[in-house]
Order: sequence, then structure tokens, then C-alpha cells
Amino acid sequence: MTEYALYIESGPRRRTTMVHALDRLGCIARGPTTEAALEATPEAIREYLRFLRRHGEATKPDAKFTTAVAAHITEGTWLGYGDPTSGFAPDFEPLSAQELETHLRHLAWLRADLLKTIRDVPRKQLIAEPKSGGRSIYHILEHVAGSECVYLRYLVGKVAGLSEAMHAVEQSPDNLPFALSHLWQISRSRLGALTAAERKQWVKHGQVTWTARRAFRRLLEHDWEHLQELSDRIVRV
Repeated sequence: MTEYALYIESGPRRRTTMVHALDRLGCIARGPTTEAALEATPEAIREYLRFLRRHGEATKPDAKFTTAVAAHITEGTWLGYGDPTSGFAPDFEPLSAQELETHLRHLAWLRADLLKTIRDVPRKQLIAEPKSGGRSIYHILEHVAGSECVYLRYLVGKVAGLSEAMHAVEQSPDNLPFALSHLWQISRSRLGALTAAERKQWVKHGQVTWTARRAFRRLLEHDWEHLQELSDRIVRV
């Protein structure tokens, strides 16, 4: 039976919590407390396995599995939101060429699903802010794109054409699918060209140490988190 190692981040009072199933990079569960996040984790794993299966990967979402807490970070800043300062031990392992191809494939599926989700959304709905508060669909996707630019720059530095592509995303929601596709094409090309040295290097940014594996973790988790958010919002409208 498969056992998934869980990496948890929350403050010492175990309030806002994010659980990372790093054996399925990109899979996360969130909750207002650590207990709630852990309770949500099994279904979160199954939903991620369903996503992979829909795209042709041989997963078994209904198979039995177990989970075990491998680490729980409770010290640092901005805990419970995806990127604790210290990172997790697996973040600092070199990324193999095979893993690179797998993560790029999963990232492409996530981005295709994000574009599919907003394909038929009218402009008025795209820019409308929820009555309960929060960001519009357009600003969520702008946030996704901007964060991905940051993760990529942290890893490899300046990327030709990336700033201009991000500016196009920020200009207007009218050409959002095209602008996002163009930005993601630039990102995918640079990530696909990572050298063996880049796949194992450690890059310091203030208190944070960045690696290829950490970058892919955040890229996949962030896209997955907001794909679920947008899918839920659009279905409910």
C-alpha cells in the first residue's frame, strides 16, 4: 500500500495550515487549523490523482493509501501559505532530468486546464470582484502569472521576454488567454532548458534558499491551488 509523506506548515498555534504531499509534487491541502488541513488531505490527494488520470497518467485515485507526517514547520514567517522560509528537506535534493520532464508535463496540464476554465467566461464575470470580497478571476490569474515569474527569476535570474509577457497580462483582461499562453511558453522554454548544474544549484535570496525542486513545487502547487479556486467559483456562478 502506498504511503504519502506529509510536510506541514503552520504557526505554533496550529491555525492556518498547508499540507504538502511531496510524493505527488503539486498536491496540497489547506485548512483553518492543522487538524482540519490533515482531515482534508486524503481527499486532496485523491483529487490530484484524478487530475493526473484525466490527462492520461496511470494513477488509481480509489486505491487505499496511508499518510504519515514527515515534518511540521512551526517557526518562520508567512506560515500556512505555501513557502516557509526554511523550506522542506526534499526541496534541496537535485532534480533529475526525468523528474524535470514529468513536472513540465504536469505544469502544462495545469495551465491548459486554467485556460479551459476561463475560456467561455464573459468579460464582465472575468473582472467582477466577489460580493464577499477577494480578487476577480482576472486578478487571480494575474497573481498566478506574476508569482510564476518570481519563482523562475529566483531560480535562473533574468529571462528574455518574460517582463514584456507579464506586462501584456497586466494590460487588459481582453487578451488574457493569449497573454498567459505567451508567458507560459517563455517560462516552459526556459525551464525545459535547465542544465544539470541548474537542476542541483542552491540560490540564496535573503533568508530563502531556492532550488529547481523548490521552484517546481511552488509552480505546481500554486497553479493547482488557484485552478481549484477558479473551478469552484465558476461552477457556483
